[in-house]
Amino acid sequence: MSLHHVRKGDGSPLLLVHGLGAGLQSWDPIIDELAAHREVIAIDLPGFGKTPPRSGEVSIATLADSVAQFIDEQGLEGVATAGQSMGGRIVLELARRGVGGDTVALDPGGFWSERELAVFSYTLRPSISLVRALRGALPALLGNRVSRSALLAQFSAHPWSLTQKTVLPDLLGLADAPATDAAMDALTKGPKQQGAPLGSVPGRVTIGWGRRDLVTVPRQAHRAVAAFPDATLHWFPRCGHFPQWDAPQKAVELILNGTH
Repeated sequence: MSLHHVRKGDGSPLLLVHGLGAGLQSWDPIIDELAAHREVIAIDLPGFGKTPPRSGEVSIATLADSVAQFIDEQGLEGVATAGQSMGGRIVLELARRGVGGDTVALDPGGFWSERELAVFSYTLRPSISLVRALRGALPALLGNRVSRSALLAQFSAHPWSLTQKTVLPDLLGLADAPATDAAMDALTKGPKQQGAPLGSVPGRVTIGWGRRDLVTVPRQAHRAVAAFPDATLHWFPRCGHFPQWDAPQKAVELILNGTH
């Protein structure tokens, strides 16, 4: 399968892998700043954005397969990668396999306890259903400070300060992407993320986490670092699940400093 993608900028290549939501548009708040320093390649995973769904099983493993195949097809061996949420888990999975180079994972999934996983499933699925029910009204609702704060309380530490332009693509993606439900099943019903022994990853690993993340809660960060002992952990203060929303400049700095 060929993954839809965009390329921006010049310099050493940096591959961006999104989470649930808008596909590569999820990176819009920071992609231009990243592209001022790097050649940025942002992809749409299968069933998100402009990439059609894959046939057969959808799992973290098969999504990582698709990204690994893209890296091979595009001649990007050793490419630095950055991912957020599900995308953060995918780039860690690639690093575990020895694929790519330096890795930056922002608030990755897969490191929850059974109770945390149940809470994740039982809160995020209704949120997705709500977004679908309100789909036609989302532009107006997200343009209002009060309704935006109510809709995004699970995702952002300060939703009232965000703009409609920043958040609308991801919520429309949650509602519209053909792979949303299958990806949710992969996250909630599939295996937890495996780690990588010390010294086995192909480059530096940096894990960034929002101190106020209510989706992948902060205590999961310590499990992620225990699973990837080569990793350096960075905290984003006053930040929820989307550092590119809540702390865009800090997210840019972490990605650029954590990759080359």
